[in-house]
Amino acid sequence: MAEAHQAVGFQFTVTSDGIDLHLSREVLKHIYLSGVTSWTKRAIRFKNGILTGVYPASPSSLLIVVIAIMSTIYAKIDPSLGMIDTIKRTIGYMTVQTQTVLSAILFSTGLWLSLILMLRYILKALLSYHAWIFESHGKISFCTKLWLSLVKMFSGRRPLLYSFQTSLPRLPVPSVDDTITRYLESVRPLLDDEQYNQMEVVANDFKKDQAPKLQKYLILKSWWATNYVSDWWEEYIYLRGRSPIMVNSNFYSMDLLYVTPTHRQAARAGNVVHAMLQYRRKLERREHAPLRALGVVPMCSYQMERMFNTTRIPGIETDFVQHLSDRKHLVVYHKGRFFKVWLYYGGRHLWPSELETQFQRILDDTTEPQPGELKLAALTAGNRVPWARARLKYFSQGVNKASLEAIETSAFFLSLDDEVHGYDPDKLRSLDLYAKSLLHGKCYDRWFDKSFTLIAYKNGKLGVNAEHSWADAPIIGHMWEYVLATDCFHLGYTEEGHCKGDINKGLPPPTKLQWDIPLECQEVIEESYMVAKVIADDVDFHGCLFDEFGKGLIKKSRTSPDAFIQLALQLAQFRDKGEFCLTYEASMTRMFREGRTETVRSCTSESTAFVRVSSSTSAQKLDLFRKAADKHQNMYRLAMTGSGIDRHLFCLYIMSKYLSIDSPFLKQVLSEPWRLSTSQTPQQQLNMVDIKTFPRYVGAGGGFGPVADDGYGVSYIIIGENLITFHISSKFSSPETDSYRFGQNIRQAMLDICALFDQKDKNEKEM
Repeated sequence: MAEAHQAVGFQFTVTSDGIDLHLSREVLKHIYLSGVTSWTKRAIRFKNGILTGVYPASPSSLLIVVIAIMSTIYAKIDPSLGMIDTIKRTIGYMTVQTQTVLSAILFSTGLWLSLILMLRYILKALLSYHAWIFESHGKISFCTKLWLSLVKMFSGRRPLLYSFQTSLPRLPVPSVDDTITRYLESVRPLLDDEQYNQMEVVANDFKKDQAPKLQKYLILKSWWATNYVSDWWEEYIYLRGRSPIMVNSNFYSMDLLYVTPTHRQAARAGNVVHAMLQYRRKLERREHAPLRALGVVPMCSYQMERMFNTTRIPGIETDFVQHLSDRKHLVVYHKGRFFKVWLYYGGRHLWPSELETQFQRILDDTTEPQPGELKLAALTAGNRVPWARARLKYFSQGVNKASLEAIETSAFFLSLDDEVHGYDPDKLRSLDLYAKSLLHGKCYDRWFDKSFTLIAYKNGKLGVNAEHSWADAPIIGHMWEYVLATDCFHLGYTEEGHCKGDINKGLPPPTKLQWDIPLECQEVIEESYMVAKVIADDVDFHGCLFDEFGKGLIKKSRTSPDAFIQLALQLAQFRDKGEFCLTYEASMTRMFREGRTETVRSCTSESTAFVRVSSSTSAQKLDLFRKAADKHQNMYRLAMTGSGIDRHLFCLYIMSKYLSIDSPFLKQVLSEPWRLSTSQTPQQQLNMVDIKTFPRYVGAGGGFGPVADDGYGVSYIIIGENLITFHISSKFSSPETDSYRFGQNIRQAMLDICALFDQKDKNEKEM
């Protein structure tokens, strides 16, 4: 085999004259370059680790402190108040001059470290101040201005990705009284008087009898753990789930909406994989700048650690997340075959043109899948227990173990899809089919357990399917924005649509993974596929591009775009079903260390009052709208600042299970269905693409599957000033839902709310 010969570094034969050793200069060169790259990477990591470890100070500041202390000593001034003399007496066996210098250096180092800890403590105290977020847009108080100045001053210069981690405050535990009060307020518009009175009694009984004990233990955990929510959230919400993660948990991100840089599948995959490797290198070296609200307030970067080289491993009772470091290969799926592709050559990343060559070799390969190989990945799409048992029984030895290990230890997974997808304005449901393909595909052409699967379509379009347990959507979104911008504006393509650069014909070809899958295992694969196919076939998706107006017009009306959209969703929900429902909106808590998400309960008494009104004047409707929008904004801010309802109640419930305390209130709260589950996809790196200059280079966001059998999942992204994209999911099996119908209701609700402002402007002009 050609690749076997390429892998031989040296060979020797035994002759009558002794051992005749033949060294390959080419391979020795690659070994040398690989070693240089490895040690360079270690050196950079070490350097950046030191920079992060002493932040917001710098290593050079130690020299300044040492020089300052030494200067005072030679000026016969003792700034240490006798501590330097104490250190001198404990050293001994040295000259007086050496003792003086060494003791001064030790004292200076201790003083320097103490100053770093003090700066971090001051910064943590400053970052615990959240009153700024509750101020009206455009109206900044003197206290907030002073606070911003202090945060900037103590934040240092040129922070790295994890520079602020130790300065971020811990997520606070809300008081039980506040949580219960806000919970009752959130369910009031959904219950009649009798139901509400019953809930009030159950809630107050819980608050009086069981909550104090649970709260004490939870506060104790918050003192001990870095974040009192995140570890339980990952374990109990994600990893302990035994149902399929395809559709139910995984989510997707789309390619650029209007632009396809090249229609050559292998070339587009080559550029994007190279861009991902560039992103990973910066991630491993901690060179990405931390995301900061207002450009000042740092966000937690913890979730980004597991973006690459990560796989969810199935277990009988619970899964676990396996994260490795510095994986040097990729596994590619194409027409039922799995291929291993090395990402390094001569100690460097493969260039885009080299990756294109490798992927084209896979596309040109005409071999047939081995028995059981075609639908093998369906194991990751079905129920978790059969997959865990099959993994133990059929993939724990031999070629199956080696091939599965290649997949699970790869940097990420690439699917070279044989279908054509993407947004086409001439095709009515093109966005819907594109979304369904990204979310579940054929149920066996994505490895749903990988941290993410990159999907490259036949026409050059792309997408990502991401596993949810290790991180939330904004983390993948950050990487995806970087990759698309790098692909289009930095790497580029030739006139023929190929990747730029020379073609290295000496690369060893991709290695086809080998399998020996017995008939019993093939039956398990088929069963998992049938389970997954039923779920996939039931997903009703609709992509809605709303371009009548966008963020620009909404802001002119002095309203939060998110609040505007959430109220439009409430209006659409009421028109769709004739009733209100418990509504979930995801909010991030990354201003706290290891923060993930919190729930904003968007259906409020104020929003229902606005939706129900029909006979009032436009001015009265607008007044109700503003009250509802202000209420929503306040709840969103409370969630962001650690005063949400649902994560606190969730943790109290987990604690009650540990303590064997039966709580009817917590059981009822945790069993309530979210019939409308919503999420906004944020744009985080606006500096990478100037949308005003390149208006067509906009992403389409992403989406997720329906949360409730009779409900809707709605993801939306506000793009630029004049476009909002909605991704709507539901189930065909529910006679109560229709994703296309709900999309039309959203569109009409947005227009109707906008008409209120138009009417107001018209009335003001007439006056």
